[in-house]
Amino acid sequence: MSDQIIGLHEWFETPPGQYLLDWERRCFEEGVADIFGYHSLQLGLPVLDTLAANRMPHHWRAVDTTLPVWGGVAASLRTDFTALPFAPASLDLVTLPHTLELSLDPHATLREVERVLVPEGRVVLSCINPVSLWGLAQRRARLYQRLGGGRLYLPEAGEFIGYWRLRDWLRLLGFEVESVRFGCYRPAVRGQRALDRMAWMERLGDRWWPILGAAYFIVAIKRVHGMRLLSPSWKSVPVRSGSQVSVANRHEPDGVVRCKGQKN
Repeated sequence: MSDQIIGLHEWFETPPGQYLLDWERRCFEEGVADIFGYHSLQLGLPVLDTLAANRMPHHWRAVDTTLPVWGGVAASLRTDFTALPFAPASLDLVTLPHTLELSLDPHATLREVERVLVPEGRVVLSCINPVSLWGLAQRRARLYQRLGGGRLYLPEAGEFIGYWRLRDWLRLLGFEVESVRFGCYRPAVRGQRALDRMAWMERLGDRWWPILGAAYFIVAIKRVHGMRLLSPSWKSVPVRSGSQVSVANRHEPDGVVRCKGQKN
């Protein structure tokens, strides 16, 4: 496991890794900027600060105790992702940058995220898309390795989770997908020049084959059945009286004004 994680760290320093991190950084900046509350938590991949654009007063960045520490990257918390040290319904936002792929038990990690989120809280996550040119290159490289050669394009660490499969996991836990985004359509090349030459594929990918991006990004809301959040009422509704008041009767003597239904 240690060699795999070192390989993952090194891969994020390669041109494809930097290309992926740049795209995800933009996604997280846009995705968390307008999520409000008090407490937010990032689980995993401290090399990418997913909470930089969020304006909540309290941010935590956690790394998993089951994995080696990333060198040179600080984290405020070191914990087991399947047993977070937070009370139920205590966090407004949790981000998972490739966390589920690297988790030894992604189901338990996602259940724990659901436990600590408040109703209407949000989970924001990113994953490698196995149904992509990068995923195809990885499967082909694994086949070559079985035959005695080949070099993996993506890190060996973790297990890639398909978009529809992860969406089903979220739905079973009561999450509603608010938005999804695919990106990184350039083919599985290793050099910076080759990546730059393929920049034109970004526009075509967004238009013609969006679900085949190398990575995907999801924002999901925790829904609680039967719960209704009260919003402030900006307009006051006048209360109607049970009795109606008539205007002054010009024909009443001595200027006496009587209400409708009042006896003489």
